[in-house]
Amino acid sequence: MNVTSRKENHCIQRHKIYCVPGFGVDERIFANLEVDADLRFLNWIKPYQKESIENYARRMAENIKEEHPVILGVSFGGMMAIEIDKFLPAKQVIIISGVKCRKELPFHLKCIGNLRLDKIFPVKKIQQSNKVYKIANKRLGAVTPQEQAFANAYRRTADIEYVNWSFDKILNWKNKAYPHGIIHIHGDADRIFPIKTISPTHVIKSGTHMMVYNRANEISTIINKVLGEMAVSS
Repeated sequence: MNVTSRKENHCIQRHKIYCVPGFGVDERIFANLEVDADLRFLNWIKPYQKESIENYARRMAENIKEEHPVILGVSFGGMMAIEIDKFLPAKQVIIISGVKCRKELPFHLKCIGNLRLDKIFPVKKIQQSNKVYKIANKRLGAVTPQEQAFANAYRRTADIEYVNWSFDKILNWKNKAYPHGIIHIHGDADRIFPIKTISPTHVIKSGTHMMVYNRANEISTIINKVLGEMAVSS
C-alpha cells in the first residue's frame, strides 16, 4: 500500500525540464535524451538590436510557468540558463558542454572578444563557407555523415542577426558567479570549450561538444540520477 502511494506521488510530481539548446540550434539537439521528465523547449528568439543578454533571457523565460524550475542548457544555452536563474531562481540548473563564468572561456575566445575581431570577420560569412565545414565539424565533434548533415543544416539556415548577436554575447560574457549546486556535464575531448579551463561536476570520457546528441545515453543516466536525488530530498 505504501509503495503504491509513493509511486503515484512520484508520477504526480514528475519534473518539467526547460531545455535551452546550443548556439544556432533548436530542440532537435535533445532528441536522443531519455530522461524521467517532461521536456519543455526554450528555443532561440530573434534578438532586438543591441539587446543585452539580461533582457533577452527575460524574454526567453516568459514561457516558464514554475516559480523554481529545472533548467538545462547546452553550450551557449548553459550561459542563458545561468542568466535566467539570476531573476528566476531555479530548483536545479544543469549545463552540458558549456561554461559557468568568464574565467572558464578559453583564452583565444576572450582575445577575440576583447579585440572585437568578430566585427572584422563576420561570423555568418565564415559559417556559409563550405571550405570551413569540415574543420568546424571536427571541432564540434560531428563525426558520422548524419551528425555532419545535422550541423551543416543549421549553419546554412541560421538567422544572421541572431548569429552575430549570439557570438558577441558568448565572446563578451562577463559572468563571475553561478548557482550553488549547479550540475555541469562536460566532455574531456571538447574542442570548443576545452576542459582544461573548466571545473565540471561530471566528465564524459572522449565526449565532444556534440555529446548531448551522440552520447545521450550517458548524459541521460546522469540527469536521471540528479532527478532521483531531487525527488528524495523534496
